[in-house]
Amino acid sequence: MPARDYSEDKSKIMDFLSGYFAHDTTGGKTLKYGLQLTKLAHREQVMLTVDLDDIADMFEDLSEAILQNARRYTILFSDVIQEMLPNYKIREVAAKDILDVYIQHRLKMDSMVHTEGEYRDPRNQYPPELLRRFEIYFKNKSAAEQLSVREVKAEHIGKLITVRGIVTRCTEVKPMLVVSTYTCDQCGAETFKPINSLSFMPLINCESETCRLEKSGGRLYLQTRGSKFIKFQEIKIQELVSIFFS
Repeated sequence: MPARDYSEDKSKIMDFLSGYFAHDTTGGKTLKYGLQLTKLAHREQVMLTVDLDDIADMFEDLSEAILQNARRYTILFSDVIQEMLPNYKIREVAAKDILDVYIQHRLKMDSMVHTEGEYRDPRNQYPPELLRRFEIYFKNKSAAEQLSVREVKAEHIGKLITVRGIVTRCTEVKPMLVVSTYTCDQCGAETFKPINSLSFMPLINCESETCRLEKSGGRLYLQTRGSKFIKFQEIKIQELVSIFFS
C-alpha cells in the first residue's frame, strides 16, 4: 500500500470542515462543521464529533484512511482545526478556567520577552496539546460491521472499529494528564512534556540552556495549574449472551 500524503490529507480535512453542508428542516443548507468551529473558537463547545459518513460524501479515500489509522487522523484533525479557529473567532473569549488564564498570561509574557527570530530553547516550546481546548472524536460509518468482543484481534489495534457487547463495569471519571508543566527552582524556566500513556516518570533535572551553562543543577517541580488534564474512564465489556427458547 503506497504511503499517504498527509499534507494533501490536511488540505482535504480543511476543505471538508469548512465546506461540508447539511440540509435543515426547511430544506436550506447549513455548514454543519463550520457552525461547530465557531462554537469551538468561542469555547461554547468542547467536543467535536466527525461523522465518517459525512467525510465519505466528499472524500471516500479519506474516510477509509481514517478507519485504518484513527489515532493518526485524530492528530491531523486537531492540527487543522487549531489552524482554522482564528478565522472563526469573531469576539474575545473570557477565560473559562485556570489553565486558560495560565496560557494567556504565558503567551503575553512570551511575546514581550522573545522578539521575532530570537532563539528559544526547544524544551520550552508550548506543545500543541496544551494550547488546544477541544477534543476530537470519530463516529464510524452507519454501515460498519459490528464486531463481537472475541473478534477483536491484534490487527485491529489503531483502527476505528465498532464493537458489540454489554458494559459490565465502569470506573469513576478521573483526570488524566496529557501535558505536564514543570518549573525550575533555579532559573525559573518552564519545561513541557506531553504524556502519551497512562503512567509516566516525572522529570527531575532542569535541562534549560541557563542551567546547563551555569551548571546550577536546577530541580523541576510539577505545576498542576499549568498542566493539561482530560477526563478519563475505563469501561469493561463482555459479549452479548444469546438466549434461545425452545
